[in-house]
Amino acid sequence: MKPSCPEELVPTPAKAAWPRRDGDHLLVTSAEMAALEEQLFHSGMPVAALMEKAALALSRRLLQRHGDHLARHGALVLVGPGHNGGDGLVIARELHLASVATAIWSPFERHKPLTEAHLRHCLWLGIQRLSQAPDPCGSELWIDALLGIGQQRPPGEGIRVLLEARQRQRPGALVAVDVPTGLCADSGRATGPMRPQAVTTFTIGLIKSGLVQDQALAAVGELERIDLGLPGGLLHALPNHTPLGLGERDLAERPRPPLDPAASKYQRGRLLLLAGSEAFRGAASLALAGASSSGCGSLHAALPACLAADLWQQYPHVVLDQSLPCDGQGNLRLDRPIELNRQRLDALLVGPGIGPGAESQEGAFWRNLLAWPGLLVLDADGLNRLSGPAILGLGLNACAWLQQRQGPTWITPHPGEFSRLFPELSGNPAPVCLDAAGEAARTSGACVLLKEARSVVAAPDGRRWQLLEASPSSARAGLGDVLAGHVAGVGAMAMAATGAADAVWLAAATLAHAQAGRQLSPAGQNGAANPLAVAQQLARLC
Repeated sequence: MKPSCPEELVPTPAKAAWPRRDGDHLLVTSAEMAALEEQLFHSGMPVAALMEKAALALSRRLLQRHGDHLARHGALVLVGPGHNGGDGLVIARELHLASVATAIWSPFERHKPLTEAHLRHCLWLGIQRLSQAPDPCGSELWIDALLGIGQQRPPGEGIRVLLEARQRQRPGALVAVDVPTGLCADSGRATGPMRPQAVTTFTIGLIKSGLVQDQALAAVGELERIDLGLPGGLLHALPNHTPLGLGERDLAERPRPPLDPAASKYQRGRLLLLAGSEAFRGAASLALAGASSSGCGSLHAALPACLAADLWQQYPHVVLDQSLPCDGQGNLRLDRPIELNRQRLDALLVGPGIGPGAESQEGAFWRNLLAWPGLLVLDADGLNRLSGPAILGLGLNACAWLQQRQGPTWITPHPGEFSRLFPELSGNPAPVCLDAAGEAARTSGACVLLKEARSVVAAPDGRRWQLLEASPSSARAGLGDVLAGHVAGVGAMAMAATGAADAVWLAAATLAHAQAGRQLSPAGQNGAANPLAVAQQLARLC
């Protein structure tokens, strides 16, 4: 009799969430991936069958992506002792059967039984096994199937020397099976002094979270997921806090605040920006450009006097609420509270370009923000001042101040600002940004956007999102100001439409900003993603 599928493995309709909790989006640890595979084996799927399924799919993608190189120069498969090596041997077999000149090299005397069986079969087929270490200058495509997701220690000295020589002599001529040798799949850090570098990493099953961390990007190269067709029930059983990756495919379906089609400008979000200074005049303009791109209905600004007089010429749709003084160093002074009326305002952005000049006299300003029930978005020097003497004068640190806020708070730090806000989460080595952002959100009660090449958004309830794509040319001065204005505008609209500022809106706005930069900077083109152009592209996307 055919065994029944356990109830928890019966696929269920996905909840109305973004993005879907499926194989394209879930980011898992190596232990979680291994546990999923163990459940498959426990259900009766043979280990050999899963290995065949993964390696056959990977072989097809190798031929599609690197077919020209393989046809001209052949392949060398580096085989480890475990099942990652077994995957490599199935790949070697398939390439050989596809008439690709293929050789294998394994520096290990012993292999797991299944891997050993595949090795015997490859030799029976006539595939050459090298008796000595290969020439690192060889023109063939190297396929790294040495160690896989379980590696925690550095590779042996002989392997390290060989792979380092390969990188020097033939950069861009090595692909990795699941995880590059010498890289931890959970942290994304090198397991030793070697710095692995693959041109492509074909990760099997689900994306391992370490492979998308900033510190792993050079080692991983282009990341491609090999789908195993894991049952939906297995995926739905993963913890609710399992992080989700965001990419280009998710842009069109990203959630938008559910505004009434007949909504007036005041019902489409009302945002006040407190930005700029004599020292950093352009930041206010860029933040306003970002806010304007969001579609927010009513924009107000509190600016330094040096910018206020000319506001109408560049942004005639923005209302100037008040003109603020600067100190002797050109930094914006916040030594008195600003008027905040929740009946007339949904969100407040504080920080872009205000300068670092925090004074203890600013206590009244920050005390006033504690009680304000609207959305507060803190960016740049707004965050640095939150770590300064004004907050300490209230008897609080930054995290305690955030905990006591009466309304929702979004913070948008880069790593340096994050370390000042949460020094206990910034050790050496620093925690993986997925974990650090999640812990910061949990302890502070704020939604956290930790800005990196692959930015992370974390909610206090444990949900996390991480960008899977970004353009290197988007790392330039001013884009953070555009991002701050844009997310604040989206947050204002969410508050107007729903009365809440859920982190999913922050994640969606962050993705839109990243994709706007990518659309302006195709591969190999670095000039177009200037801040104002990104703001204009965001307006088209929204």
